[in-house]
Amino acid sequence: MTGERRTTAFTEEQRSGLRARQIDQDRTLSAMRRLEAALADAAPRREGPWLDTVLGALGELEAVTAEELANAERPDSLLSDLSRSQPRMRNRARALRLQYVKLRDTISGLRQELGGNGEDVDVADVRQRLGWVLTALRHQRARESDLIYEAYYDAFKFELRSAEPGTGTP
Repeated sequence: MTGERRTTAFTEEQRSGLRARQIDQDRTLSAMRRLEAALADAAPRREGPWLDTVLGALGELEAVTAEELANAERPDSLLSDLSRSQPRMRNRARALRLQYVKLRDTISGLRQELGGNGEDVDVADVRQRLGWVLTALRHQRARESDLIYEAYYDAFKFELRSAEPGTGTP
């Protein structure tokens, strides 16, 4: 029956995947905020120290997004689980993973490029380019959240939020 609530609960593997995803997302969000704060600092007459701070924050973001990608590619990840359990969503999960790779590569490339600039840096350009990366990461996170919510809501007929750590179990 449509709209019927299923009584099947999340498996321990799915709960573990939810917890791991939340930890990844929290870590990435923290790195994004650090980069935003670094970009917002005053730069005139202190371009070198400003860039050093930005590069440090960008390096942290590079590391956490690489770890998030590695976790998303694991066989026990939420994306892997929904690819197995909901074949109609396989292509969307694959597209998310490919986009993660592109974002990670973009972040890595920008960090390497900016690291070679020294004192000769166009602050406005750096802010704009990294702002685009941050926007792309937010978009990626929202797409992943939508896909996971849709998959698990379809499977269990309840809101995924109710199964997140600390909010009770389905």
